[in-house]
Amino acid sequence: MVGTRIRELRVVRGLTVTELARRADVSTGLISQVERELADPSLVTIRKIAKALDVPLFSLFEDIETEDVAVVRRGTRMQIQTPGGVLYSRISAGRGRLEVLQGTLAPGTASATEPWSHPSEECVVVIAGKLVVEVAGTEHALNIGDSCYFDSRLPHRYVNPHRRPTEFIISITPPSY
Repeated sequence: MVGTRIRELRVVRGLTVTELARRADVSTGLISQVERELADPSLVTIRKIAKALDVPLFSLFEDIETEDVAVVRRGTRMQIQTPGGVLYSRISAGRGRLEVLQGTLAPGTASATEPWSHPSEECVVVIAGKLVVEVAGTEHALNIGDSCYFDSRLPHRYVNPHRRPTEFIISITPPSY
């Protein structure tokens, strides 16, 4: 399904396999294999491809919706596990200007090995446990009910240095995860 969606977006944008591979900094063979559903790309690769196509990462996993109102049932939420240990569950529908994710971060892990940036704004609120939000080299410790808003163009990541899992909700606009 991911490969088919990548091919659709590539064609709509008038890109060749070679151009998409160059923009995503991956091999043309990999793009070709992914589009034909012969290879299962890593999350890092999917993120690069999404960035090269200028679409939110989650949009590569779903069909295009056309309704004016979209209901996302808890049991049908799209989920993705990052290499850093975050399990994201998409709360919002996939076509809006706002992306809402529920995240679970295991004890002693971070959302990424290094802070990263993307062209959006984020607001995170802790719903269980404690969370450290690193933004531009500054750490912000959050407890249940605390929130942190920041410009996502600043390098950032989420860290759980504690012994219990952390759960949080993130709102991102425009969608760019």
